[in-house]
Amino acid sequence: MNNLKKIQTSTWTTLICGLLMVTGFILEKNGFQYSPLIFIGGMIIGGYSQTKEGILTTIEERRLNVDLLMALAAIGACTIQYYFEGIMLTFIFSLSGTLEDMTTSQSKKEIEALINIQPEIATKILNDGTTKSIPVGQLEIGDQLIVAKGENIPIDGFLLDDYATIDEANITGEALPIEKQKKDDLFGGTINLNHAFKMEVTKTNEDTLFSKIIRLVNEAQNTPSKTASFLDRFENIYVKIILVIVPLTIFIPYFFLSWTWDESFYRGMVLLVVASPCALVASATPATLAAISNGAKKGILFKGGIYLEALSDLKAISFDKTGTLTNGTPHVTHSHFLTTDEQQTIDILVAIEAVSRHPLALAIIDHYPIEARNPYLNNISIEENAGAGMQATIDHSIWKVGKQKFTCAVIGLEEQKMIDTLQNKGNTVIFISKDNQPMGYFGLLDTPKEEAKKTIQYFKNMGIQTTMLTGDNHKTAHAIAHELDVDQVLAECLPATKTEFIVKQKESVGTNIMVGDGINDAPALANATIGIAMGQGTDVAIDVADIVLMKSNLLHIVYSHLLSKKLKKIITQNIIFSLIVITLLITSNFLKVINLPLGVIGHEGSTILVILNGLRLLRPIKLKSYF
Repeated sequence: MNNLKKIQTSTWTTLICGLLMVTGFILEKNGFQYSPLIFIGGMIIGGYSQTKEGILTTIEERRLNVDLLMALAAIGACTIQYYFEGIMLTFIFSLSGTLEDMTTSQSKKEIEALINIQPEIATKILNDGTTKSIPVGQLEIGDQLIVAKGENIPIDGFLLDDYATIDEANITGEALPIEKQKKDDLFGGTINLNHAFKMEVTKTNEDTLFSKIIRLVNEAQNTPSKTASFLDRFENIYVKIILVIVPLTIFIPYFFLSWTWDESFYRGMVLLVVASPCALVASATPATLAAISNGAKKGILFKGGIYLEALSDLKAISFDKTGTLTNGTPHVTHSHFLTTDEQQTIDILVAIEAVSRHPLALAIIDHYPIEARNPYLNNISIEENAGAGMQATIDHSIWKVGKQKFTCAVIGLEEQKMIDTLQNKGNTVIFISKDNQPMGYFGLLDTPKEEAKKTIQYFKNMGIQTTMLTGDNHKTAHAIAHELDVDQVLAECLPATKTEFIVKQKESVGTNIMVGDGINDAPALANATIGIAMGQGTDVAIDVADIVLMKSNLLHIVYSHLLSKKLKKIITQNIIFSLIVITLLITSNFLKVINLPLGVIGHEGSTILVILNGLRLLRPIKLKSYF
């Protein structure tokens, strides 16, 4: 709201300044002797806000900026009675400032739209069965709510009813509604499209996925890119240099080149205007904000401009397999038991896997549904070994479910041939053992995502090294890698193995990316130059990543890379254009071929063009032309 008010105020002051400029010009041409007062009034109205901002910045941050140079130039023009030139400078500078504010506002409208749809009131079910409307901020974990048809879900939780139809476009950007079943996760800010349902709160308002998205976008738009930070530091040094050079350009021609005082002072004021780095300073920030906004529209959340900018220098990209390159929803294709008590083995397998949300565990539960008669459900203590499997102690025996190495299951020659055949076909084989004796094994197949091969091919075409890192066995990993045509594959990786590889890769090739979705990917995500988390992954992965793909669509990595390259191209264009304009204007000033009005137009016009060029990054990129 404050930003909107600022834009409205600057728009009005700019218009009034322009009106007084035109009015004063007409009256001056008709012999009105008090027209300078009109010009001075216009300069005060049009230049007050930015001059005040420049002074405050100088005092508070001890850093000089171009706002002060423009104010000094306008005052200097008035001291030699070039009032019209002074108000023209103020008007165009105010106009460019207003356009920059509008650009920033346009770039930030995505987060404002998110804030506007964030629910504020929830309908809580009280202990006596009645309902009461309370602020979302007062909800606690465990509260039960009712969400009417057409209402926004107020907070994260899970469904208590048997089913519901939810529009999650606000979070994922996906147009198709999602069918939810009992106990499925619900996200605040999404919309109930069907009948009213009950839900239970699982997170506080500050920790919801929706709040996290808003926080990520807001932080990103307030975190400058590397180039923007450099230009910001450069501005402070450059302004100091100009403030030293301008007096020299006034006195040296006057004393040594036989210029008149008025001519020397006038040229000094023109130099003050044309040498100011307004366009140069505006080369990066508006463009970066526009690019971040573009990504937000696609469900790509950058945690800072620095990560978006770094993408353009990408040399290597590594992917987790399950849930990242593949659909993450495998199904059991083969099961074989090595014990006579098959039912007990199934019951224990289900009891152990029931506590996990890993895709392989979910596939087992889908194949062997949970039954109430199972004597082991909720009656055993289960330990998880990240990246390897799970184990439980039952009747003094240790049961393990997971990889062959973890379960210590020694398989006979004939069975090993069957396992090899399954793995050669891309199946993941998991084992169940009792006291290190194999009780059975299961083949599960997880197919690659539809867009995975296109994504890999794009990066290979760009000369970027592609790698797949997986905790799966070598044969399964190589089967998937061969299908996707990945350059390199590392199988049977523990979290530490992935991290070690990413660190060494970054040291050897430079800018690299790790893409993942699970807890076991978090260390690698944190150690890569850029960590990218799939939006449907774990909170830990999302928290440590630098970029989050809310739709979990791999082609959005391609989109991000293209957006980054376009950002780099536009910033480079802006910087080169700004430097050329400044050089031409300074040269023209010393050759006396431009006056103050032309200097103002050239200087401020270049600033406006740079800002408008950055706005091109708001336009969506068409991926079809790259495949």
